Amino acid sequence: MPRRALPVPLAVAVTAVAALAGCASAARSSTTTPLVDHGTVRIAAASETPSFDPYSAFGAAQAGYAYDSLVNLAADGTLVSGLASSWRATTTTAAFTLNPGITCSDGTPLTASAVARALTYAGDPANQLAGARTVLPGVPFTATADDATGTVSATTTAPYPFLTRTLGLLPVVCPAGLDRPRELERTTRGTGPYVLTRYTPGGPYEFTVRDGYTWGPAGATTAEPGLPARIVMSVVPQAATAANLLLTGGVEIADVNGPDRARLTGHGLAATDVPTVVGLTFLNQRPGRVLADPALRRALVAALDRQGLANVAVGGTGRPATEFGAEGAVCHADLAAANLPAEDAADALRAAGWTRSGHGPLTKDGRPLRLRLITSPDLGPTLPSVAELMARTWTALGADVQLVTESLPALVNAMYRTGEFDVVIGTSPGFALPAGFIPFFSGPAPAEGLNFAGVANPGYDALVAQALREPDTAGCDTWNRAAAAILRSADALPIADGRSTVYGFRTTFATTFGGRLVPTSIRLHR
Repeated sequence: MPRRALPVPLAVAVTAVAALAGCASAARSSTTTPLVDHGTVRIAAASETPSFDPYSAFGAAQAGYAYDSLVNLAADGTLVSGLASSWRATTTTAAFTLNPGITCSDGTPLTASAVARALTYAGDPANQLAGARTVLPGVPFTATADDATGTVSATTTAPYPFLTRTLGLLPVVCPAGLDRPRELERTTRGTGPYVLTRYTPGGPYEFTVRDGYTWGPAGATTAEPGLPARIVMSVVPQAATAANLLLTGGVEIADVNGPDRARLTGHGLAATDVPTVVGLTFLNQRPGRVLADPALRRALVAALDRQGLANVAVGGTGRPATEFGAEGAVCHADLAAANLPAEDAADALRAAGWTRSGHGPLTKDGRPLRLRLITSPDLGPTLPSVAELMARTWTALGADVQLVTESLPALVNAMYRTGEFDVVIGTSPGFALPAGFIPFFSGPAPAEGLNFAGVANPGYDALVAQALREPDTAGCDTWNRAAAAILRSADALPIADGRSTVYGFRTTFATTFGGRLVPTSIRLHR
């Protein structure tokens, strides 16, 4: 994956992550010059990868290079083969039959028992695997295997409508990796088309192609002409620098968002647009935080100029976001305009007990309103400006806003460890499945869960419980009503519908939802 922000648990939805569970259609770049065999493709990554464990918060972003899943996504969003040649599922069971002849990177044959072991390990709550939890179904399951038939089966304890698109898309770690999971931070132990052969703290990272690989998406192999023999990823935090490297041939692939996209037009670069939600914002309502008061949250959200924020978020004329997920996500709909709070903010604050004398601070019960607003330019170059406009609006109301710009690791630390924030702003494609948001909009806070903002919304919980009993997309209306409940309560706020672009210099490639590169699709050209 190029310049998408790391899929840290929301920094899996707040950052890119792109989440692993995808259903949107893929896109493909194009160029027509001759192919280069056994070449090297250099990719600019927006952030470092401190761990390549595919089940960790950070390693999921690069998992596709070294790890396979049971199924894959085709360009039209349908499922195609991966490790599995066939599959079937209901809302409580799923079964996958493995392709023959699959081997791990150490040469060990992959068995159905090994896959069941990986599913069990990834789904065990005691292991606290944040990256895996953003892919797997949100209900407990039991995995079993029949090595004689090569079949892996799973049974859930409660209905879940997207079992094939969750269990089937989890990266499978081979037994050698599960035996020594700490080694997965710096080495790869999968069945994928590449192997991590060099790790340098802070980058670069190097992957080397595997010979004899024949079980990629829809039977893709590593014997295809033009497939690079090496993938080298360098950390390039600034979009402007990534753009310069593309123009000068310093890298072959980079994801660029913000105003730097404009100067890449007309230079013969291959390009694939990636819908995103810019400024995906969460309001911290954990116990003891001031925004635990729903009336205060609604008033602060109502005060915001959504069009102005959208303009800043996309670096021009923006469109206010329609919901939490990007275009192309399953059940995507225009929900925000009709469901976000629209009351007069000053009146609502007074009704909630907040008073202000002249130009002094807002106070309630003798305590001033103080807000810690955090973001990271690692998640998008316009986010500090979005945060600044948001802070100015709330300051004008009388709030004391502490505006903090963090590195991505510091942001994640605040979200998932210290909880020291009131508002956090990121950028994300969201999740391709509406169920992907469940652990971030409900359930326990870290470390027991992923609900880092402490969202407690009974209306959402009740509608989700209903949607989970409805098969696949038949429940879209219920899923959308659940998302509307989050908007009405001002638990979270999407700022703008935006786009980033994955560019290729002398390369072609395909991407899936969230701009994730399909490794077996990369071709190097002269």
